[in-house]
Amino acid sequence: MLALNQSLLSPDVARKWMLLGLAVAVLGVSFLALAIGGVDISLERLVTILFSSQTNSLEQAVIWQIRLPRLVLALVVGAGLGACGAAMQAIFRNPLADPGLIGISSGAALGAISTIVLGSTLLSDFSAYYGIYAVPIGAFLGCLAICSIIYRLSSQGNRFTIVSLLLAGIAVNAIVGAVIGILTLISSDEQLRDLTFWSMGSLAGNSFMMMLPSLVLMLACCIGFSRLAQPLNLYLLGEQQAKHLGVNVVSLKKQVFVFTALCTGAAVALTGIIGFVGFIVPHIVRLLIGPDHRYLLPASMLGGAILLCLADLMARTLILPSELPIGLITSALGGPFFLIMLLKTYRIKEL
Repeated sequence: MLALNQSLLSPDVARKWMLLGLAVAVLGVSFLALAIGGVDISLERLVTILFSSQTNSLEQAVIWQIRLPRLVLALVVGAGLGACGAAMQAIFRNPLADPGLIGISSGAALGAISTIVLGSTLLSDFSAYYGIYAVPIGAFLGCLAICSIIYRLSSQGNRFTIVSLLLAGIAVNAIVGAVIGILTLISSDEQLRDLTFWSMGSLAGNSFMMMLPSLVLMLACCIGFSRLAQPLNLYLLGEQQAKHLGVNVVSLKKQVFVFTALCTGAAVALTGIIGFVGFIVPHIVRLLIGPDHRYLLPASMLGGAILLCLADLMARTLILPSELPIGLITSALGGPFFLIMLLKTYRIKEL
């Protein structure tokens, strides 16, 4: 397994160029995402539309009402998942860790599927009352509920160990999987289609008004992660060494857990399950610039934004006029990457 302290570039080169290059790449990918789609728009026309006050053309409607909300959502969700992955890999001190280990995805799936299947019956017209917000609210509440259960199971008094967190997450994930299976079994054909589409992820159908609370929450969590960069650097030395250097290790792990749960929960609530972004991006960034979280966290945010933006661009252009679920794109990229990492691990062990 690759160690957390490996890097391919010298720290000086990385600090000078990596963040700047990623920021420029984000701008470039953003313009491409706005220009390319079912209706292609030239970059010159795109700039005119973005800075024009006229709102009566088809192209302006496409940009402002469809592509720009998707772009903003892709950028913020990608940044949030990238930061969550980097923080989780630091806390677990394992480059294969991701937010799914603490039950976030399964909790959100349980909340969303419960809303779809039971929202009009056992949940007292929950779906009718909240309308289009019902599934995102259900997913977010489900995420928080499952994360709270895992946290309570893994903490005893002031003790909060990574091993207990991992074991509690595995056990609760298994139980949640069984409940989801039962709900899937009793769902109607229409409900089955809805929950299947939700579980594969999509950035479509979100307006700025619908996204605003989740976007604010995700951005706040990203800022919170950035403030933990120095303690995470010390934590990589080991828990005892970090304690001797003045880090409150228990508080650090709790903060990472809470920020990860809120950020990933807010993302999954809007987009469905999008896997591997929090796994791939921090890993690649760490190989390039090393484990210093003062640079790793912002670079992972920018890298996650780029990856999800490109994945969304592929999802809505590969099979026009239909659209692929974005979760399929990220899984298609993440699966081979994961296998490469495993093969690399075996080769290192054989040496």
